[in-house]
Amino acid sequence: MAKILVTGGCGFLGSHLVDQLVKLNHTVTIIDDLSNGKISNIKNSIKKIKLIKVDISKNGEWKKYFKKIDVVIHLAAIADIVPSINKPTKYFNVNVKGTLNILENSREYKVKKIIYAASSSSYGIPKKYPTDELEKLNPQYPYALTKKLGEDIVMNWGKIYNLNVTSLRFFNIYGERSRTTGSYGAMFGIFLAQKLNKKPFTIVGSGKQKRDFTYVTDVVDALVKSIKLKKKNQIINVGSGKCYSVNYIVKLLGGKKIYIPKRPGEPEITWAKIQKAKRLLNWQPKIGIEQGVNKLLDNINLWKNAPIWDKKKIKIATADWFKYLK
Repeated sequence: MAKILVTGGCGFLGSHLVDQLVKLNHTVTIIDDLSNGKISNIKNSIKKIKLIKVDISKNGEWKKYFKKIDVVIHLAAIADIVPSINKPTKYFNVNVKGTLNILENSREYKVKKIIYAASSSSYGIPKKYPTDELEKLNPQYPYALTKKLGEDIVMNWGKIYNLNVTSLRFFNIYGERSRTTGSYGAMFGIFLAQKLNKKPFTIVGSGKQKRDFTYVTDVVDALVKSIKLKKKNQIINVGSGKCYSVNYIVKLLGGKKIYIPKRPGEPEITWAKIQKAKRLLNWQPKIGIEQGVNKLLDNINLWKNAPIWDKKKIKIATADWFKYLK
């Protein structure tokens, strides 16, 4: 079993990963500033992990926690398009400078492997679909650029300093614990909040744009398999290998809808070519879009149909999804 450090381990993806690593009997340390992540997300694992609250953009004494670590999985970042346009310096500090700090700490303490959470948004508006890892990167806004710069640094450090690095480019992750707050958050999180509040779904643009929606447990599976990947310095797409329109997602969720203006720099399609992941990681997605949406709706029904005295308990069990409900 390995000693694994997960940055952003209290967040949406990170908490699912931590739960799985604990189940696999790995020793887990989490670094998270809790700006987006929640301790309630890791309630099932909290007694079996070490949690360090720290801002990765500011290096310091926390680097000591990299000592004797076998694998670093770097998920910590701030996301979303519009906020990155309004606050580019903040995004640069966390997503780029923070990644540099993680790499330097890993290098100093001779960490055996580093896995970086890259973003499909770095492709910008690709010329080919499905899009493979050789497609030219053309980020359209600061968030996407900072994720690309982070990946550039990771791959360069791997080459120059002979580090064993892997960059996984994630496509539109969704699932339980997705953030439901903020005007520009993940689409599924916003839609679920709107459904619970009996509000119409706000669809950006025409809704005909298609996305490669990837269920969170499939992404966790890819991350876990990456730990054992022996081939160094690889960039790998992680997606479902299929794409669906936003209108279709709303149809699956069921409810009224309204349309709002399209945001600049957003592609009409995101669609991962995942042959490389299948080949190198012996991985493939298991949860189709219909099954994934049903899982989310079941989670909502668990909340809505529970007796009033159980709702507080369920609220905790669903990782504080519904904190906005008074």
